[in-house]
Amino acid sequence: MSRQIVLDTETTGLEPSQGHRIIEIGCIEVINRRVTSNHWHHYINPDRKVDQGAFDVHGISDEFLADKPRFHELVDSFLEYIDGAELIIHNAPFDVGFLNHEIALLDDPKPSIRDVCSVLDTLMMARQKHPGQKNNLDALCRRYDIDNSKRTLHGALLDSEILAEVYLLMTGGQAALTLEAEEVNTDDDHGVELSGLQLKDLVVWSVDEPDLQKHQEYLNLLDEKAGKCAW
Repeated sequence: MSRQIVLDTETTGLEPSQGHRIIEIGCIEVINRRVTSNHWHHYINPDRKVDQGAFDVHGISDEFLADKPRFHELVDSFLEYIDGAELIIHNAPFDVGFLNHEIALLDDPKPSIRDVCSVLDTLMMARQKHPGQKNNLDALCRRYDIDNSKRTLHGALLDSEILAEVYLLMTGGQAALTLEAEEVNTDDDHGVELSGLQLKDLVVWSVDEPDLQKHQEYLNLLDEKAGKCAW
């Protein structure tokens, strides 16, 4: 089973070395290239003010964060959630740097991010795939025809959902569908049943040349948008 976690954070500012802290973590789980409903999302009280420049980006206020839990209250749940997965992050050094900074501030020592999981940086991937072009998340949404109209402000969970779609399209053309595990029953007399559908009862339709041509045109479109198709 391939388990990946698409992750994004929001912060009080740009530099942990200047005392800035994480105020939001949003994670989306992807199992075998399918987005699940097993999300991990929390706002975090940073015990400091949010810079005006950061507030202009994400709109998360000091007042909103005042009653939220501190990082030390969430760290065990977070590390358990990401343990053994591959983190998918756009501009990974920024988010991983902030996460490791938060971990370093804890009184109770915890492992660093790369000690519990691997990290893939989609910004580096996009730069290799689309050299000389803009490769921020908005530009990639335009390039891959992903609707990000709800992204008037940055938000960790929303950005993770969008990045999951971008990543899946960049790496093979598979759409980021949410598919929950469904009950699978086997019966020697009736074949395999998926949600009441008998596979032995499936009807196979033949196609004519115009339909084959349309199918090929669609594959060509996927090639253009997401790289060489595997089918």
